Amino acid sequence: MNAPTPEPQAADLETLAARFREVLPAECVVTDAVARRPFETDAQTMHRQMPGIVVLPQDTAQVAQVLKLCKEFGVPVVPRGAGTGLSGGATPVPGGVLLALTKFTRILDIDYANRCVVAQPGVTNLGITRAVEDDGFYYAPDPSSQIACTIGGNVAQNSGGVHCLKYGLTVNNVLGVELVTMDGEILRIGGKQLDPAGYDLLSIVTGSEGLLGVITEVTVRILPRPETVRALLISFDSIEAGGACVADIIGSGIIPAGLEMMDRFTIDAVEEYCAPGYPEDAAAILICELDGPAAEVDHLIGEVSTIAERNGATGVRASTSEEERLKFWMGRKAAFPAAAKIKPDYYVLDGTIPRNKLAPVLQRIGELSAASGLTIANVFHVGDGNLHPLILYDANVPGEMEAAEKLGHDILRLCVEVGGVLTGEHGVGTEKRALMPEMFSDVDMQQQQRLKCAFDPDQHLNPGKVFPTLHRCAELGAMHVHKGEVAFPDLPRF
Repeated sequence: MNAPTPEPQAADLETLAARFREVLPAECVVTDAVARRPFETDAQTMHRQMPGIVVLPQDTAQVAQVLKLCKEFGVPVVPRGAGTGLSGGATPVPGGVLLALTKFTRILDIDYANRCVVAQPGVTNLGITRAVEDDGFYYAPDPSSQIACTIGGNVAQNSGGVHCLKYGLTVNNVLGVELVTMDGEILRIGGKQLDPAGYDLLSIVTGSEGLLGVITEVTVRILPRPETVRALLISFDSIEAGGACVADIIGSGIIPAGLEMMDRFTIDAVEEYCAPGYPEDAAAILICELDGPAAEVDHLIGEVSTIAERNGATGVRASTSEEERLKFWMGRKAAFPAAAKIKPDYYVLDGTIPRNKLAPVLQRIGELSAASGLTIANVFHVGDGNLHPLILYDANVPGEMEAAEKLGHDILRLCVEVGGVLTGEHGVGTEKRALMPEMFSDVDMQQQQRLKCAFDPDQHLNPGKVFPTLHRCAELGAMHVHKGEVAFPDLPRF
């Protein structure tokens, strides 16, 4: 269990709110219970907690002032973007401050010479592409929630998306950040240069889930839009055949821009929801997107079609227009809302496995689903083994939410057992913190916590997330003694 964070007294919060109003406009300090309610959870709705105070700073200086006051009062702080996260990473702390960055919505600089954009953290993922698309550029990582999720949240969670197979996750596309520490110090890490000197702190901050600092500015890499983009819609009579086709595509040396798979249940759900025109008799479909010069794309379409037919594809259809390509993707992008139409609640998982383990893992997921009595819709970034099973449940039915959470944990344990990892892009948050020992030893987690202590020695930033057992920094700084010898004599103390 995490060490409990002492809950500030109501009188302390009232005094703190008054101090906030000295540095923020009054409307940017929210204490009314009804107005605080929308901030009690992110998109992982199993975990809820009302924040003590919600603050909405408007610039970096105000963020620094908020953090300094929180440190002065000893009050924990949870940073929040658009609230589209799926691991409980933005769930408030009892009696704490929720720092929302929704007013940070400006693109500060578009630099085509250096092929980068500088944006505030509240700019949406799709908003970056929209800002540069008229000049033939785009931002490659594209989570399914890209119309709403923000670039600051993408950095905090190291988000991926359909195109991460070829173009990488957020960490591969971020060049720099402005970060405010719990002391109110404003740091610049990285910038427009491709390879900054010194330690790779940018990779540490990316995916740190708000535990190290508050991101107030992001510099991202933009790419020229490919000359040609086409997609193949391939159907199979079994998941196993689709998985074998994926292995052969990658094994042949072809790296598609995107490679996604859906099972029969999901196909039916999205057909009912938005009618993308998927095959009615397929047990699984594979969407394979290829981009580049027209001649290369045409050649690869033929190569992938041959590989698919060799693996028993029951249908292969190549897009002949941009409208048709987007229609192929429409169903995949709508998988989550389509599932929500079937049941009032769903729990989205984020395990990642070796590609060659897909068939046995999906078979075992089916068995776990049947044993639990809960339906699972399977959607996956199959090119890199990132699975997103959607467990459907009704929180109004006693016991169903708990059963869904248990089923999800069993599936994530399975991912680790076959050589995979607990998360590919959604983060750990509160959702997976109890499962961290499945993947990391105590020594591993203590080393990770030492890193947090270097940034946040009093552990005020997003406490209760990621780590199942939270050690005090003084404990972690103690020297380790093994067989009478000091193992780490120069270990820094916090």
